[in-house]
Amino acid sequence: MAPNGQQAHRPPAPRRPAGGRPPGPVPVHGALICVALPALAISGEHGQLTGQGLDGFYRGGRRLLARCRVRVAGAEPVPVQGRMVAAGRARFVGTVRTAADAGPDPAVTVERLRDAEGTERITLRSAAVQEVRLALEVSLGTDLAELGAVAAGLAGPELPAGVHASGLRWSGPGGQAVVTADPAPGDVLASAGLLCWEIRLPPGGSHSIKLRVRPDVPGRPHAGGNGCRDRGGAPPWSDAEAEGDDPRAAALLAASLEDLRALLVRDPVHPGDAHLAAGIPWRCGRLSPAEALWAARMSLPLGTGLAAGTLRTLARTQLAGPGPDAGRIPGPLRHVGGHVPPGCTGVEATLLFPTVLAEARRWGLPPQETEPLVPAAERCLAWLRAAAGDSGYLADPVPGGPYRCEVQAHAHRAAMLGADLLMAFGRPGAEELLDWAAGLRRRFREDFWADDVGGGRPVACLTPDGRRIPHLGCAAAHLLDTGLLGEGRVAPGLLDKVQTEQVARLFGGPALDSGWGLRSLGAREAGYNPFGHRSGAVRVHETAVAVAGLAAAGYENEASGLLRGVVDAAEAFGHRLPEMYAGEQRARGGVPLPHPAACRPAAVAAAGAVQLLTVLAGVRPDVPGGSVAVRPLRNAPLGALRFTGLRVAGQPFAVRISRLGLGMVEEAADGLQLGM
Repeated sequence: MAPNGQQAHRPPAPRRPAGGRPPGPVPVHGALICVALPALAISGEHGQLTGQGLDGFYRGGRRLLARCRVRVAGAEPVPVQGRMVAAGRARFVGTVRTAADAGPDPAVTVERLRDAEGTERITLRSAAVQEVRLALEVSLGTDLAELGAVAAGLAGPELPAGVHASGLRWSGPGGQAVVTADPAPGDVLASAGLLCWEIRLPPGGSHSIKLRVRPDVPGRPHAGGNGCRDRGGAPPWSDAEAEGDDPRAAALLAASLEDLRALLVRDPVHPGDAHLAAGIPWRCGRLSPAEALWAARMSLPLGTGLAAGTLRTLARTQLAGPGPDAGRIPGPLRHVGGHVPPGCTGVEATLLFPTVLAEARRWGLPPQETEPLVPAAERCLAWLRAAAGDSGYLADPVPGGPYRCEVQAHAHRAAMLGADLLMAFGRPGAEELLDWAAGLRRRFREDFWADDVGGGRPVACLTPDGRRIPHLGCAAAHLLDTGLLGEGRVAPGLLDKVQTEQVARLFGGPALDSGWGLRSLGAREAGYNPFGHRSGAVRVHETAVAVAGLAAAGYENEASGLLRGVVDAAEAFGHRLPEMYAGEQRARGGVPLPHPAACRPAAVAAAGAVQLLTVLAGVRPDVPGGSVAVRPLRNAPLGALRFTGLRVAGQPFAVRISRLGLGMVEEAADGLQLGM
C-alpha cells in the first residue's frame, strides 16, 4: 500500500505463473477498438473474434462474447481490410473462393459491420454469374471474464452454451450473456457453440445476418437501441469543424471529437453531469480525476459543459475535514519513471480543480453554475496552503514525497487563478494566495534551476533531504503553462524570461523533440527508453501543454515544430491519436512506432488534439470582462485555417487564420468586444 492509502495507477498486474514470467498486459497497438461506453468491441484487423487476448464484446467491464469466428463454405474468409468507420463502429471485408470461381478472382465477399453497442451485421455478396449455395457457420463462445482479468492474461476457460431462442446463452459467476440472430439459424449446435445457415445467393445477390450480443439480466427487459447514448443525449460540447490548406486538421479534429464522445460517461445518480473516461482498454472504469480535468480543460474551446459536469462530479468526491486531507480530491498513485517514486493523481486533480473552474468562467461558464462550485475550489486552495506548510513547496505524495517541478507549477497556477476566482466572487483569501505565489516564484527560480555549460535546465525534483534530481523531461512543459487571466492575459510563470527562453530552446532540440512530438525523457538522459511511458515515449498530452505554453510565451517556431510533429504522427494513426507512442527519432520516410500498451482512444490525447489545433487560432476569452482576443501563430504552420462551431460565452464562435498568420473573427456572441 502506498502513502495516503493510494493504490498505484497501472494496468492490472498479472500473477506470475510457476516457473515462468508473467504474461504482462495484452498488446493492443494492432487492435481495432470500437467504443461507446459502457460498451466496447475489440478485435484484430482481420475481424475475427478469436477468444484470445482482448478480443470480444464488453459491457460494463465484462466480456459478454469472446469468440465469434465466421466460416463460409468451410473456410475462414481471406481478410482484405479492417478499419474504423466511426469511434464506435468498424468494418471488415474478406473474400471467399467457391467452386464456381474459374480464375484467381473471388466472386463472394464477406462484410462485417461491428458496433460497440453489441451488434454485428454479416453480409455475403456474390458477383458470380450463377446462383451460389454456401454454408455459413458462426462459432461463438465466452468466459464472462472481467476486463481487468482479460487484460492481465488471467481469463478463465470458455463456459458451456445453451440454446436460447434464435441463438445461444451462457451463465457463470460473472453473470449471463445472450447472442441472438436474425434471421434465425437453420441449425444450432450448443455443445460446439455453432450457429449454421444454408445461404443461396442469386447472381449479383446478397444476404445479411444480424447478431445481437447483450447481457441477460433475469426479470429485466432488454432496452435495445443505443444504450447509454440514448439516455445521455447530445454531448456537452459543440460539433466544431476545421477546414483549410492542410486537410489533416479537419480529419484530426473530427476523429478527436468522435473519440471524446465515445469516452463520455454520465454520473448514474446525476445524469446531467458527464465526464470523460481516461482511456480504452485499461482505464475505462473508475473515474481518473486528473485525466478527466485535463481533458475538460483542453476542451474548453468547444464549450464549458464538460468542465462543469466534471467539476461537479469531482466536488462530490472531495474529502471532508477535519484532518490533513480535508479538501483534497482523492486519486490513485501514478508511476512516473525510474528516477522518482510514484506521484499522486489526487494532488494533481486538487490543484487542477480551481484552475479549470477559473478558466471555464473566462470561457463563459455562467455565474449560476460557477458560484456553487467556488466553495469546493476554496477547499482545494485551503488544502494547498496547509499541505505546502512552512517549506513553501508542495510534496507529492503528501507528506513525505519529493518536490516535483510540475507539481509546483500546478500549485502556482492554482494559487494565481484561484485568487482571481475568489476576487470575482468577493471571497476572502485572494491576497494571501497571491503573496504565497510570489514567494514561490522567488524561491523556485533559484532552487529548481541547475546551471550548466549548455545554458542550464530546470530541476525535475528536489528530494526531502535537499538533493536535486536533474533529469530533463516533458514534465518541464508544465512550467510554461501559466493559465488564463482577464483581458486575454496569461498568468506569470515560475520561470524568469531567461529561463523560459532556455526551456524553449531545449524543447526545440533533438534531445526532447523526437520529430513526432515531445519525449517524456530526454534521449541523452540516463534511463531513456523510447517505449518508456514516463521515460522516453511521446505523450500527446504533455506535447499539447508544451505547444500551448510555448505559443503563449512567444516561442512560435518551437511550438510549430512540435505541433507539426504530432499532426504528422496522427496521420500515421488514422488521425486517432493514442495516449503515447515511441519516442524513437524521426527519420525520412519513417512512421511513429506504436506503444503496445497505449490507450486508444484516450481522453487526454483526443482533448490534447483539440488544444493543439485551437492553439493555432490563439483564442483568449474574457467573457466576464466582455471581450475575446485572437492571437494566432504568425507563422501559420498548417497554412490557412478556419474553425467553426467553437463556443465562447455559450454561443458559436468562428475564426479564420490566413497564410500570413492573421486572424479574423467571423462569428461571435453579441456584446463581446473583439481584440487581436
